[in-house]
Amino acid sequence: MCKKAMKGVFTLGRHNSIMSEELKYEIAKELGVDDKVKNEGWGSVSSRDCGNIVTKAIEIAQRSIEK
Repeated sequence: MCKKAMKGVFTLGRHNSIMSEELKYEIAKELGVDDKVKNEGWGSVSSRDCGNIVTKAIEIAQRSIEK
């Protein structure tokens, strides 16, 4: 069962979470890869860009925890 932890992140268990599609697209847009995702799908996004998306999501999560 999922519990909403913060905007766009749903916790599944003690250590697992899933980023919402909305949050992923929001970050992709911020990083300038949203057109590639829309046209070719997530599989076309480079490993580097995926890593940058994860890094940005972690930063967002850390800021929300600090509030």
